[in-house]
Amino acid sequence: VNQILLLLLVLTVCAILYSKVHQVPLALRNETVDLESPEETEEEIPVVICAAAGRMGAAVAAINSIYSNTEANVLFYIIGLKTTIPHIRKWIENSKLKEIKFKVVEFNPMVLKGKVRQDTSRPELLQPLNFIRFYLPLLIQKHEKVIYLDDDIIVQGDIQELYDTKLAPGHAAAFSDDCDLPSTHEMVRSVGMQNTYMGFLDYRKQAIRDLGISPSTCSFNPGVIVGNMTEWKHQRITKQLEKWMQRNVEENLYSSTLGGGVATSPMLIVFHGKYSPINPMWHIRHLGWSPDARYSEQFLQESKLLHWNGRYKPWDYPSVHTDLWENWFIPDPSGKFKSTRPYS
Repeated sequence: VNQILLLLLVLTVCAILYSKVHQVPLALRNETVDLESPEETEEEIPVVICAAAGRMGAAVAAINSIYSNTEANVLFYIIGLKTTIPHIRKWIENSKLKEIKFKVVEFNPMVLKGKVRQDTSRPELLQPLNFIRFYLPLLIQKHEKVIYLDDDIIVQGDIQELYDTKLAPGHAAAFSDDCDLPSTHEMVRSVGMQNTYMGFLDYRKQAIRDLGISPSTCSFNPGVIVGNMTEWKHQRITKQLEKWMQRNVEENLYSSTLGGGVATSPMLIVFHGKYSPINPMWHIRHLGWSPDARYSEQFLQESKLLHWNGRYKPWDYPSVHTDLWENWFIPDPSGKFKSTRPYS
């Protein structure tokens, strides 16, 4: 019995000594440890962009410009309809973009049923994918911070800078004010672009006046959004936006005959006074509002993000500063999408 007890004691002491040795910090041990690679520990930057029929080349050019100008770990969420998803997937997988990290997500347009007033002045603004920004937390579920971009943009800076935009406590999103950059003021005046709430909401309607928002309040452009999904869900932003969409169907509170903002107007209402600013150079707008008005080339070269919001898109004719867009366009391997240019 004594021998057995002695043996147990020796084993116990050995076990304690073994444990102590293996608790030595990694930095003091002479052994190689297989740590995760930087790519696996680096924060993902989720970028949401839609791929709409007839303008998929825009999404491809935007994605290419983002991917080519950053070393960040970008994950692209490409949102499409059931009929368009095979096309965009094939385009990416058969071009140099096959190296990107991406997920294709199908958007069900039935969620918009009865919520969109059929306004015929600019029917392209009524396309279902124009409203995906309203439903970001439903489409992108595992990220707290998300970037949303319209497809008619080109990114010339490092998307990490935009992602690092600080959102104030309680703010669900950051946008660019339409009055924020003096360099754009002349362009706005020259093309008659509205940059106040008066240009988007019908102040003849009592429901709009009851909001208590001055019609001279500077508007913002939701074509570039840095969003906090936790706050978005907490504040039930999607439900608020849907409420104003429904009210517009019933009362015609805004329309595309005003600022061209059937998706902008409800966001102006819901986010009034409750959003953080984006660096103005990260959203140079109005490149698509006139086929004649142009920014200086030096100013555009210094800009981080270009946005052809308006009717005149860089893949169509007429348009301006098309060379800055074509630098990033990748031809469609299937040949279905072609940019429109005048005959030589």
